Parts: sequence; C-alpha cells; structure tokens
Amino acid sequence: MASKGQITGMQGVYLVAAELSRRGFIVSPTSRSAAGADLLVTDQSCQKAFSVQIKTNAKTFSFWLLTQKAKDLSSPTHVYVLVNLRKGGSEIEYYVVPSRVVAKKMFKSTSSTGSVWYAISTEGIETYRDKWSIFGGEEA
Repeated sequence: MASKGQITGMQGVYLVAAELSRRGFIVSPTSRSAAGADLLVTDQSCQKAFSVQIKTNAKTFSFWLLTQKAKDLSSPTHVYVLVNLRKGGSEIEYYVVPSRVVAKKMFKSTSSTGSVWYAISTEGIETYRDKWSIFGGEEA
C-alpha cells in the first residue's frame, strides 16, 4: 500500500503534468524509479525538451526536501516544479525553478539528533511562482 507521502508525491506529478498539457506541451511521466526526473516534456514541434523534477508538500509550505544530488543536477533543460497543496488540494501553488537556481539556493541542515537533510525554502524563489514561461510557449 502506498504511503501518504507517496500519494502526495504522485498527486503533485499528475497536477504538474496536467498543467503543462493544458499549456500545450507533450508530457510523459517517467518510471517512479527514475532518478532526477518525474516528467519528460517537449513542445508540440519537438524543438525544446525538458526533464522535470517535482517536489510536493501537503503540510509544510515554506520549504521542500531535496536529495543531496540536487546540488549536481544542474542543466539548462532540467527544471524543478515545487508544489504546495493547500486546503486539501483546492488551492495549489507552483514554483517553476531552473535546476541551477535550486542547486545554488538549496541548503543542508543537521538536526539535534544528527540527521542531515537538504532543502530549498520559498525565501529567495518568490519570483518563480507560476513562472511557466521557463518552458517557453504560452503563459496561459
């Protein structure tokens, strides 16, 4: 049985896929075991292609957890979409952030118990809210 976190993650993937499709892109989910990319996206003429990593929050809205690999996954065609599901998913916030920005703005934190985690916060990425223009095409 899928955990609540897995369900939240899948919901984010399909919400982003639907939004990109609505904007005229061809979108395909990857295998859930694919490292670094949840979606593969291209424009209608197959002139621009992107890999997309999605991080989704259902409860904590000021930061998203990342893996340490996010520091090295920097490419002009790799994009993160950070999703906040508010009020049970009826309100959705999207931050469409280039991977180079994520690599630069991510931070490492160590808890009092010694566990290490990596994250990016909304602070400093506000300008990427609903910035679908990163993919080119219409700003529908």
